[in-house]
Amino acid sequence: MTTAFLDEASRLLGPKGLTTALEDIAPWLTDWRGRYTGKALAMASPANTGEVAALVALCAKHSAPIVPQGGNSGMSGGATPFDGGDELILSLRRMNRIIALDPAARTATVEAGVILQVLHEAAEREGLRFPLSLGGKGSATIGGLVSTNAGGTQVLRHGSMRALVLGLEGVMADGSVFQQLVPLKKDNRGFDLKQVLIGSEGTLGIVTAATLKLEPAIAGRVVMWAGTQSLHDARALLLLAQNVTGDLLEGFEVLPQHSLDAVMAYLPDARAPLAGQHNWHALIELVAGDAATSAKLPEIAERLLATAFERGLISDATIAASEDQAGRLWLIRETISPAERAIGPAMQHDISVPVELMPAFVEAAVPQLEADWPGTQAVCFGHLGDGNVHFHVIAPPGSERASWEASDGKAISRQVHDMVTQWGGSISAEHGIGQLKRDELARLADPATLAIMRSIKHALDPKGLMNPGKLV
Repeated sequence: MTTAFLDEASRLLGPKGLTTALEDIAPWLTDWRGRYTGKALAMASPANTGEVAALVALCAKHSAPIVPQGGNSGMSGGATPFDGGDELILSLRRMNRIIALDPAARTATVEAGVILQVLHEAAEREGLRFPLSLGGKGSATIGGLVSTNAGGTQVLRHGSMRALVLGLEGVMADGSVFQQLVPLKKDNRGFDLKQVLIGSEGTLGIVTAATLKLEPAIAGRVVMWAGTQSLHDARALLLLAQNVTGDLLEGFEVLPQHSLDAVMAYLPDARAPLAGQHNWHALIELVAGDAATSAKLPEIAERLLATAFERGLISDATIAASEDQAGRLWLIRETISPAERAIGPAMQHDISVPVELMPAFVEAAVPQLEADWPGTQAVCFGHLGDGNVHFHVIAPPGSERASWEASDGKAISRQVHDMVTQWGGSISAEHGIGQLKRDELARLADPATLAIMRSIKHALDPKGLMNPGKLV
């Protein structure tokens, strides 16, 4: 059956569309973080939606499991095959056309394999922008971003991928094509089926194209850096910024002094934005889409910081005087993860709790974990504005990565997830479940929610061929 399947797939896709050569497949068998490595029967690279549909129908006929893959930049092992060697990697990377970009409607319709940075550049040429960005923008694809409901640093103002997808095309488990690319502001014909595919991590169907919301290009921005004594003060600063700046507030990131010190040690030419030590730091960005509002941004920023000083919310602050300085401030934020990794092994958690509870959660969770696991250091940083922080627990000095992660590290993650659940939060704010958190989701999720998810999975993928072993 395997030989018959590969012969039919080869005839369908041609030499560019199917390979069984290990040297071609090997780079795509390990996830971005290097935690998972699997084996694959072959790698398919269809050129269009029609080929995807025919291939999926062929997989259904032969009961061949499929692992959809975009840029392979996911954080939870969701696009990595297991080690059985019977799964087909279905790469969407050849499907990289920008089908249409409509400046008047402020929409872009793109195939799943379009790289995020390519979309950014195409939108910029039309005086527009796609308001979602992240560190992996040079490799992450639109299909993967849709399938994981990716977030990033602009969620506070524009929402995650779910809020930016206006239309969707996907291939279902039987090879049928779900086609709803035309965006309608009002459409009350029952279930919003595109939302079922968004965030489903390829377990229900394969996203092949999307129509996305664009925004006017940035006419001007102001980036600020402020030092504060506590995360509670940072939260109060966020509320003040929302009141003073309204919808001009594009980003609000927080990091502790530990993370800043790690970046300063990691980047040879980095300079601390402020003098002295501050328990917490806030990176704030205001963005305007027109020249008139842009001209007012410096005055608005100064008023915000002056009010924050008067209320005792910040102890020091600076405003970037140029685009180069603004870029350097953002570089600090974007370098935290590699800088922390350079220190040593760590269990990295992408968690969220209700925004108003985040300061209290961090104050409770950090000392508890450090007391329960002597020698560790818990560090939180990230998107305070949308209740999402990256909660890293760094191993004691001298720990061996593999053994520590498999023993103490695993128990630490379980404890973090228990705490987050008790606080009404989520064990995955923006990175998805994949295979990394599948068992934890099964352990902690509401039984009714799990039952509904499994029912939908069984209804849409009765043979269990779509990205098996991931999410549910």
